[in-house]
Amino acid sequence: MDSRERVLTALRHSEPDRVPYDLSSTPVTGIHRIAYAGLRNELGLPKRDPVIWHQMQQLAWVDDDVHAVMETDVKGLRPKSAGTWTPQERQDDTYLYFTDEWGAERRMLRDNGYYYDLCASPLADATSPRDIEAHAWPDPTDVGRLDGLRELAVQAQSEGRAFILGGICAGMLEMGQWLRGFEEFYMDLAADRALAEALCDKIIELKMDYWSRALPLLGDLVDVIQEGDDYGGQHTLLVSPAVWREVFKPRLATLMAHIKGLAPHAHIFFHACGSVYDILPDLIEVGVDILNPVQVAAAKMGSRELKREFGDSLTFWGGGVDTQHVLPLGTPEQVRDEAKRRIDDFAPGGGFVFTTVHNIQADVSPANVLAMREAVREYGVYG
Repeated sequence: MDSRERVLTALRHSEPDRVPYDLSSTPVTGIHRIAYAGLRNELGLPKRDPVIWHQMQQLAWVDDDVHAVMETDVKGLRPKSAGTWTPQERQDDTYLYFTDEWGAERRMLRDNGYYYDLCASPLADATSPRDIEAHAWPDPTDVGRLDGLRELAVQAQSEGRAFILGGICAGMLEMGQWLRGFEEFYMDLAADRALAEALCDKIIELKMDYWSRALPLLGDLVDVIQEGDDYGGQHTLLVSPAVWREVFKPRLATLMAHIKGLAPHAHIFFHACGSVYDILPDLIEVGVDILNPVQVAAAKMGSRELKREFGDSLTFWGGGVDTQHVLPLGTPEQVRDEAKRRIDDFAPGGGFVFTTVHNIQADVSPANVLAMREAVREYGVYG
């Protein structure tokens, strides 16, 4: 059984030969550049300056030699920025800045910075849906976005790995917070619903245009399609279930139906951080096949309970090791124990792809990354 068949078997809720393993097929299953440099060194591989493939999160592109040693089962890509867009960067005595193609500005400390954080929102002063429409939106169908992606997808499949294709941007709630500002977008949801919904409608429109371009070109090579939105906090949803069902659910249903119509064979991977237990039936209803990151340390997100209640409908892609506490702060033995526990809970019957709860952060030691991987090799065997 090669890696691709291993993943597809798990996605069909059957047991493959062993639990599939993912490292960096998406920007939410990746590894920070600092942790990656340490991992390469620990593995005895040639020193290389990490290639950053997600600037905001400072994620390193995982090289083929690491994929080989770590025995990954999946590779993935996200679209490039539009070929007509020119990166905007600046710096001062304290920060490095960049403005993305959506107009959101972010900054990172020049000395020992880890990530770029939002510092300016382009629609902060919007007062009506007309202002939303008038914004300088990027072209989701720009041909430059997909340059070289088909060749990389063919390479992944020639290696026997499953292939996952990412979307053009984050989801409605997350993009709303970035483009309007956190306070402003939450106030819109409460007091100016028309403005909030106009922004959500625009995001969905752009996403649908992108998938209408990407999937006819790449869909025959795509096993998994990645979408997502950050709906959950540590203890509860970031908006009430009622507001979520009024504003976000119907638009998400439209997007999911559009994607399924273009690529009915592909499985939809949906990233939703935090405590999202209360809307899991809704996500299943609108067409989500795969839940990520499965934040097991959040309220009501216990691995055993999730598998029992939703394991027939959802594949859990993540939840392998808690990245808030265990992976950065635990000993290698504690990491092994955590990985074994999550495999024991999630793996029976298939429907599980092992990866950490979100990205491997800068403070994670190479010893803990390798302890996790060895645990998957030891405990993730079926039969």
